[in-house]
Amino acid sequence: MTDVSVRLQPRARRDEVVGERAGAIVIRVTAPPVDGKANAALCALVARAAGVPPSRVSVVRGQTSRDKVVRVEGVDEELLKKALLSQSSN
Repeated sequence: MTDVSVRLQPRARRDEVVGERAGAIVIRVTAPPVDGKANAALCALVARAAGVPPSRVSVVRGQTSRDKVVRVEGVDEELLKKALLSQSSN
């Protein structure tokens, strides 16, 4: 079980990992921050990058904030960060 800090930017042009800033991975999603849609899009993107089912990814802190802590079950922290940052557009 791995927890990773994320800075989420909803209503972006596309779903993407931007990079790392101040110890948090910056992720943009196209979904609006309404009714948990942005959180669901975030979990789906992290699950795809980590190669795990979406049911193993959850937001454990910051449900209504841009700064979140995302928990991924079954993935090592270093591997998860490498997988996410390899998706980076920068």
